[in-house]
Amino acid sequence: MAEKDQVAARARAVTERFQFGPWSMMTVKSHILKSEGPTRERFESQLELPQVPEMIFADNVLRVIHDDGYGIEFNALDALKCVDAHHDPLKVAVSQAWREARSSCEHINDVVKPFDWTFTTDYKGTLLEKEDKKITVSETTERIDIEKLKVREKILFYEDMLLFEDELADNGTSLLNVRMRVMPSGFFILLRFFMRVDNVMIRVNDTRLHYQAGKNYMLREFSTKDDQVKEIKASQHLFTDPNEIANHLTLRKEVFEKLQFPETPPEEGS
Repeated sequence: MAEKDQVAARARAVTERFQFGPWSMMTVKSHILKSEGPTRERFESQLELPQVPEMIFADNVLRVIHDDGYGIEFNALDALKCVDAHHDPLKVAVSQAWREARSSCEHINDVVKPFDWTFTTDYKGTLLEKEDKKITVSETTERIDIEKLKVREKILFYEDMLLFEDELADNGTSLLNVRMRVMPSGFFILLRFFMRVDNVMIRVNDTRLHYQAGKNYMLREFSTKDDQVKEIKASQHLFTDPNEIANHLTLRKEVFEKLQFPETPPEEGS
């Protein structure tokens, strides 16, 4: 990219910063990735996908960094690297419905190589490290206290940003967004992937991350829920609302993790 183009791109991006104790929060929100150009080529060259989502916010990022240099961030490129570039899982899961949906899906029919055209991702964030400062991830029996998070607190900092979105050739929608709020007691992040193939399937993949001020770790929980549309016992007007429909889907998988900070070793048996 020419220097003039780089300056223009930076001018269009909006960067916000917030300091919470030893943690620095930074968010960057920019424009949709253009359909052609060096930035697009560089982005696609790092992915094996034969197609990418229609709207990619390639420069959008939510980053949380400790003063010691370690942390976590959420970005579109790493999320799309988790998409299956070699198989079409939906074809197996809902064979007949998939064929019917695919018959009218023009841009999917043009692709010979099979891949997950719903762009389903199990991305849970990108861990950041600096030299020997590295977060250690381990399974845990500890859970995020959702009820405690429901207690009304002053919101010190809030962000809600889209990482990518695709209308699946007018057959539904697929999107990934990340939200964060910082309170006096700590911070909470929700990364949500929402996919709806009309008359076929709805899926919600959630990653929740919670840090309590003063702790030497964060908790991260990942869940995936989905159902074929014909099995969902909920009003159809909820099908387009990820927050509502998630409560009516079948839980398929859960992963509970402790993200231990490098100051102290991971606790045994956690």
